[in-house]
Amino acid sequence: MRRITWLGHATVLLEAGGARLLTDPLLRPHVAHLRRHAPAPPDPRPLDGVLISHVHRDHLDRPSLRRVAGPDVTAVVPAGAAPLLAGLAFGAVREVRAGASVSVGGADVRAVPAWHDGRRRPGAPELDTLGYVVDGIWFAGDTSLDDGLSALRGTVEVALVPVWGWGPKLGPGHLDPGDAARAVALIAPRVAIPIHWGTYYPLGLRPHGQLDEPPARFAAEVAEIAPATRVEALAPGGSLSL
Repeated sequence: MRRITWLGHATVLLEAGGARLLTDPLLRPHVAHLRRHAPAPPDPRPLDGVLISHVHRDHLDRPSLRRVAGPDVTAVVPAGAAPLLAGLAFGAVREVRAGASVSVGGADVRAVPAWHDGRRRPGAPELDTLGYVVDGIWFAGDTSLDDGLSALRGTVEVALVPVWGWGPKLGPGHLDPGDAARAVALIAPRVAIPIHWGTYYPLGLRPHGQLDEPPARFAAEVAEIAPATRVEALAPGGSLSL
């Protein structure tokens, strides 16, 4: 049995392929100028691996990684990103590029492209941005809409699709609910789970629907343009078993 538990933002616990894998851990109540609005996430341990899609601070968060690192945990990161995990107690750090596959806890983890800015900060070196496919489950990371997503068609049963971000507006390289639905139409999964919404919001700003509207808008768009895909919207901490 496969089980998917969304812990908020882009953090998903995948129990698939015989392994327990955590994507882009962000587990803190406050991150820089962002405050967590969702309930505190449950402890996802024990883990076999952590999958990092890219090096932005809301996806590669060292304090969160420190909480889940351990000698039996493998971190999979984009090529060139291993130095950002220096000093963290992972048993192994594996750098990958799109197209590569690695075994983590016995599960086959395949890195696939994402279309997003890969710099840790302005002016820093550009690193790869990735998604991952594990046992028919696609974790998108952060990506913009691109025709290259159609290469995943026929290989993805469940799509974990970002449908918003952490503020009142989206910057470039992200999917809004409409573009997320168009990505689903390109890939044609059996099930789509909206992620990357409703978890963090800037301190001092009042949300105007950004914390609860994106998944409903996404579901409506998918019903219109990709009706063969079933949308399963989870609350943070919610799970889906397959």
